[in-house]
Amino acid sequence: MATFLAKIKVFEGKEAAFEEVARNMFSDTHTHEPTCRRYEYWRGAEPRTYYCMESFDDYLGFMQHQTSDHHEAPDFGSLLENLELEWIDPIQGACDLSETNPKDLPDDASDLMKQYAENMPVVLQEWWLRLRNS
Repeated sequence: MATFLAKIKVFEGKEAAFEEVARNMFSDTHTHEPTCRRYEYWRGAEPRTYYCMESFDDYLGFMQHQTSDHHEAPDFGSLLENLELEWIDPIQGACDLSETNPKDLPDDASDLMKQYAENMPVVLQEWWLRLRNS
């Protein structure tokens, strides 16, 4: 499983455009990506702040999402002032998702996929691992 929470700040005046992209991405992701378990957007308390939770069967599913035509088509760069990605780990018995588990990319991964993997590696926190093993 590969699950994260993204905190997104959009440029002033770009909220409506971002929400349209979010709706399209939600639809396309759930329609075309069988490894997607969760892909949801929310407005945050602070103006221009949004959250996105994404969960895929594995890291390769996330990388396939990142490099999909529907993900690459919108110009996110023109909308996003800031993006913070935080890998999260489901608490077993309190969530129906599996633990976050990194996987290596296949040998034939595209250059774009390798670039995303370099910029968005799965980060497992030591304290998670201690709790998992106790």
